[in-house]
This record gives sequence, structure tokens and C-alpha cells, in this order.
Amino acid sequence: MKQHFFKATILASAVFLAACSTTPTTTSTLDQARSDFVMANNTPNISAYAPLEFKQASDALNEANAAAAKNDSLEKIDRLAYIAKQKISTAMEVARTKAAEANIAGAGKQRDALRLEARTNEADRARADAEAARAQAAMAQAQAADATARAASAEDQTRDAQARAAQLESLLSDLHAKQTERGMIITIGDVLFGTDQANLTPDGMATVRKLATVMQQYPNRTVLVEGFTDSTGTVAHNQELSERRASSVASTLTTMGVARERVAMRGYGPSYPVAANDTANNRQMNRRVEIVLSNEGAPIAPRAAAR
Repeated sequence: MKQHFFKATILASAVFLAACSTTPTTTSTLDQARSDFVMANNTPNISAYAPLEFKQASDALNEANAAAAKNDSLEKIDRLAYIAKQKISTAMEVARTKAAEANIAGAGKQRDALRLEARTNEADRARADAEAARAQAAMAQAQAADATARAASAEDQTRDAQARAAQLESLLSDLHAKQTERGMIITIGDVLFGTDQANLTPDGMATVRKLATVMQQYPNRTVLVEGFTDSTGTVAHNQELSERRASSVASTLTTMGVARERVAMRGYGPSYPVAANDTANNRQMNRRVEIVLSNEGAPIAPRAAAR
């Protein structure tokens, strides 16, 4: 019995010293519980009369000290410290009661008084155990409420993401955007520019304005503006025209409030045709600007090499 008692005492002291070495969180309740434990440890005959109760008190104090060493919440530390205080008090009461019973074993009147005291202590211990059980139940209830709140928050985030995706899809449908691995692609055809010019027509400006609205509502997205021409004319002229048209669209976006660092541009001249350059209609399809809107928070992949 005495060996079991000393092990419990050493364990509680070790936890307390380990906690102190890392400057843990503490509370007045925990400080009082530690003081009560030292007092109980110095109580004569406690190892003989209340070994189980004192072991339970030591374990409870270890748990409170561990919570303090981990810097858990003050509420949790107080709750565990309170439980430890109750168990220390119970151990001391049990030891005092049993010692008194041993000393007055032959005295009837005193025996009756001690029995009454023992019943009172038992009731106090039952109340202490009930309070500890209520504290543990309150902790479990708080943990369940926290888990419910986290689940509700995750569900709200999912709904928000779905709503934003639907809103983006609605905005891009007006621009006839097409989903690709690189991102959403909006095409500005040749008819939205002046003939052989880089200036946008009023309809072209309206298209770019819709895209600027999307960019303002989705700040984690960027755009790459790519210009293309047909194969008619010199390579140098076509390259210069594709660059000027891409630059015109990029500049228009920035004047409409899109940050310059979110807009990149590139001219490809007659490269990457979408149709053969054998008819007027096909050549007009090749004269275009493609605006690649990035996926959320992702870079735009480079265009594959032209064949």
C-alpha cells in the first residue's frame, strides 16, 4: 500500500515540475489544488487509510497539470483542477474518518458520532463525485457543440462556393466563354475591332466591360490576352497587328479597374489558326483575340507549341 501511495505522489510531483519547466498556463484553482495535494501528502496515515482515494486524487492532479503544460484553455484547466481538489478533499476525509474509527473502536457513543460523520463525509463525497460527473458532462456537451458548429461552418462554406460558381457561370455565359484545361476562354472576333485596326468597336468595349466585372468580383483570377491573325499579308505585319490588338484589350481592362499585374498579353500572328485560311469566312475566324481567364488561384498554363 505504502509503495503504491509513494508512486502516486512521485507521479503528481513529476507532472507539476515538468509543467513548471515550460512556463505553463495556470489558474488560482490549479494552484490551490497543488497546495491541497501537498497538505494531503503530509497528512498522517493517508497512505494507510485512503490509498485508493489518494491515488485517484494524484491522477486527477496529473491530468490538470498536463492540461496546464499544454496551455489548454483556462476553462478546461479550472474544470480539471476543481475535480482534483474534490478528490484530494475526499481522500483526506476518508483518511481522517478511518483513523478516527480506529482510535475509538471501543467507544459506543464516539462510534455513533463517527458513523454519523462518516455518513456525512460519504454524502459529501457523493456530491463531489456528482459535481465531477457534471463537469465532465459539460465538457462533453461543449465539445459536441463545437463539432456541430464546425460542421455547420463547413456546410456554409460549401454553399457559398456553389453559389459563387453558379454566379460565375451566369456571368460567363453572356460572354460565350468556353471551359478548357487552361481556364475559361472568351473570344473577341474580328468584327469587334476596326478593320485592320487595334481599336475596339462599341460592342467590343461592352464585351471587355463584362469581363472586367467578372475580374472585380473574383480577385484570385488572372487573364492572359492572346492575339491572332490570318495568314494574309506579311508575317511582320500580322505579328504586329496581333500584338496591338492583344495590348488594346489588356489596356482596356486596366482602365476599367483591373490591376495591371493581373493582366498579361501575347501576340501570335497567324499561328494557331482555328480554321483553314482558304475562304474569307475562315480567315475572319482566325482574326481574333482570345482571353484566357484563369481557374481560381491557379496560374494559366502556356499554350502548346504550334504544329
